[in-house]
Amino acid sequence: MDPTTDNAGPTGDPDRARAALEALRAEIAKAVVGQDPAVTGLVVALLCRGHVLLEGVPGVAKTLLVRALAAALELDTKRVQFTPDLMPSDITGSLVYDARTAEFSFQPGPVFTHLLLADEINRTPPKTQSSLLEAMEERQVTVDGTPRPLPDPFLVAATQNPVEYEGTYPLPEAQLDRFLLKLTIPLPSRQDEIDVLTRHAEGFNPRDLRAAGVRPVATAADLDAARAAVAKTTVSPDITAYVVDICRATRESPSLTLGVSPRGATALLAASRAWAWLTGRDYVIPDDVKALALPTLRHRVQLRPEAEMEGVTADSVINAILTHVPVPR
Repeated sequence: MDPTTDNAGPTGDPDRARAALEALRAEIAKAVVGQDPAVTGLVVALLCRGHVLLEGVPGVAKTLLVRALAAALELDTKRVQFTPDLMPSDITGSLVYDARTAEFSFQPGPVFTHLLLADEINRTPPKTQSSLLEAMEERQVTVDGTPRPLPDPFLVAATQNPVEYEGTYPLPEAQLDRFLLKLTIPLPSRQDEIDVLTRHAEGFNPRDLRAAGVRPVATAADLDAARAAVAKTTVSPDITAYVVDICRATRESPSLTLGVSPRGATALLAASRAWAWLTGRDYVIPDDVKALALPTLRHRVQLRPEAEMEGVTADSVINAILTHVPVPR
């Protein structure tokens, strides 16, 4: 498969596409234990053509999760370890002089893939961060004045360590807003951790997903069919108003210095439509909005310092807003 070309097939059966995407959970579970919410979030992002920020301590299978998703979708994937000396051209690619032809040729960087794992994105300087975020937004890379489109589908899963900020370059709010979802990857439960160790004791190799039994269960054509079906999912005026009321409430919260922008409201609506379709409906209900509110909004708000000192979190503020905003009947 050539990741530099558009490999999307013709629009197919949406029911088959839904069944294929639902099968992803079981397939990825062969390699990753107990991360169903993160799998669902990644699928929602693919359906919305969005990107995902993964936050979790080292060693909770963030890399394995993305690799397993790519294997189950039969997509190309690459991983980049972000470091302070990483340059923009290390991500996007650059012109290289060919002595045989006496001409410069473009050598694509790792961004030319379907699923890109940007590991510890906050460890690289803003210039390199912005080169990746530009590719995320424009879905193309321009080198020497020539635009080069990225493959479709294209998803960036960027990771952050939530407990180690020394020597990092935190993403500013405007750049965080470019991510559709922020998914938290928790430490596993006791039983899940026992299952992980049991698999390793039985010979599981996280670098060999084929041996673990992970096989393709969905394709880019299934994603095309699913996206077309999501675009037809009905949103009533009451649901639209409900999304707006939730986002406006964040701007009025005494615990926040920054509320959700209209782009965030658009993201919440898009994610809710994708979730509604995945659950088997062609219309959005308030529960869909509630289900996606935390991952869609938690990185788009900023806490007041005094609220943070009192133990208030972005999630607790959003949950309180969901409790108080009237739900449409």
